[in-house]
Amino acid sequence: MSVADAPPGKARPFLTGAERPFHDDEIIVTKTDKGGRITYANRTFLRVAALSEADALGKPHNLIRHPDMPRVVFKLLWDTLGTGNEIFAYVLNRALTGDHYWVFAHVTPSRDTGGNIIGYHSSRRTADKRIVNDIISPLYKQLLAEEAKHSRIREGMAASEAMLMGLLRDRGVSYEQLIFSL
Repeated sequence: MSVADAPPGKARPFLTGAERPFHDDEIIVTKTDKGGRITYANRTFLRVAALSEADALGKPHNLIRHPDMPRVVFKLLWDTLGTGNEIFAYVLNRALTGDHYWVFAHVTPSRDTGGNIIGYHSSRRTADKRIVNDIISPLYKQLLAEEAKHSRIREGMAASEAMLMGLLRDRGVSYEQLIFSL
């Protein structure tokens, strides 16, 4: 199967349930333009995502989006990047094979010499399995369940965002503080 077999912007139709491992000492690196299209992908990304360079370059980064990732996490990511700030997040991705892999991502704006944002740089490491299993995965399941209650994507995302912000408010922390406290 090739990326070309999936309609643009649409999730690939299958999941294997198998985890696609990579080593703790490996770093997945991608760069995108301002619109989120991949302009650079290192060999680790290509191997773990099961993509060729031709499959990846010029394609939207969401081609590896796993359907079990709450949309609100990506909204938070893009909102944060839109303010010119970096963000750290736990992300579940899907390889072309249908396998999945968890990452701890650091995404930061790339700037030109004038300080203007020209794209984004993402470095990803393996995610701590204990944190994913005990905290992140249950949280993401709650957020996904909230999103699924709504027939309109925007309404679901707004409800999920309200749930996430309420949880953060109850704990008295920001999203960044929560992530770094884990």
